[in-house]
Amino acid sequence: MRRQTQGHDTQNVAVFFGGNSNEAEISVITGMYAVNLLRGTRFVPLPVYLPPEGGMLLGTWKRVGDLAGEVRGTPVRLGRGGLYSCRSGRRLRKADVALNCCHGGMGEDGTLAALLAWNGIPSASPSAAESGIFMDKRFSKLAARGLNIPVAPAFAVTEAEHTADPAEAARRAAAFGYPVVVKPARLGSSIGLTVAHGEAELFSALELAFSLDGAVLVERYFANRRDINCAACRIGGEVRVSLCEEVFSEGELLSYAEKYRAGKGARLPAQLPAPLAERIRADTRRLYEAFGMRGVVRADFLVAGEEAYFNELNTVPGSLAGYLFADSLAGIRRFFCALLEEGMRPVPSKQVIRTGILREKIFTGAKGCKRRGNLL
Repeated sequence: MRRQTQGHDTQNVAVFFGGNSNEAEISVITGMYAVNLLRGTRFVPLPVYLPPEGGMLLGTWKRVGDLAGEVRGTPVRLGRGGLYSCRSGRRLRKADVALNCCHGGMGEDGTLAALLAWNGIPSASPSAAESGIFMDKRFSKLAARGLNIPVAPAFAVTEAEHTADPAEAARRAAAFGYPVVVKPARLGSSIGLTVAHGEAELFSALELAFSLDGAVLVERYFANRRDINCAACRIGGEVRVSLCEEVFSEGELLSYAEKYRAGKGARLPAQLPAPLAERIRADTRRLYEAFGMRGVVRADFLVAGEEAYFNELNTVPGSLAGYLFADSLAGIRRFFCALLEEGMRPVPSKQVIRTGILREKIFTGAKGCKRRGNLL
């Protein structure tokens, strides 16, 4: 593909990555991958690193290694329509659109999405609402059940509940029958994920999970399960759904190391019966459309026998799931550009009503209050 050169029609895209999360390092990889693919297109990437201690740094980094040690950059903040200097307060760069590459933490839970929306910066990534819901596996299951999408039987327990009654989780897990899967409710990348084969292992797994998160999901374990991924995006105003991918594992669960270091590989498309594959793709589409999403997301399923159980939905998937929609770097580059173009499509605004109540001398009514002295 002939790469577009910068010209009068170029657009600035603020690419966010990093943050204070257990997945921050993976986020740097995804962020720099997107930045380098976008270079030379009509979208001029503005790399914005979020340090774990907070704040934002605008930089000119070229590779992942540039962010492996002490990271230096220009401190910036979000402001109306762009990136502003923390020192002078002036706008340094206009941001025509934003791309969220933050895995986990406040980058993925809707906080960053809300800040972008508040400052009038269009985003090519999911909004705050769905980000907040699908960041938490407890809420994800509720959302899927509401759409009649099967989920694995599970129960949630908070750290406070477990401290108050440590035996309750063991009683409920025993009702499932061991083994069970213990997972932090708001983490990804298989971090803190454990299979417990009995009560002693359950308590150890809960201790690990609670060291990382304040809420935990205990889920029925499926022997001989298959890990299936399916992605969805909106391009040109239309929802597109990828083929199903199977990710292989040699252990009881797909681990962090297998995802990012020495894995067993994957197969695309997954070798599934056609009706089962279409059901997974239909469930992925249903989740995407029901929440009116934009950007790209990846839904993960567990296949046990002839049933597919929705597991979780990633609103910032690894590598932004480009490989599920294109089979070459040139194709992925085109895919990223199409996502950015979609993110810049105008969103119809609605009328905001101003009641003028502040100009009145007395406030009454069922939901009002009466003036009392100088209180108001």
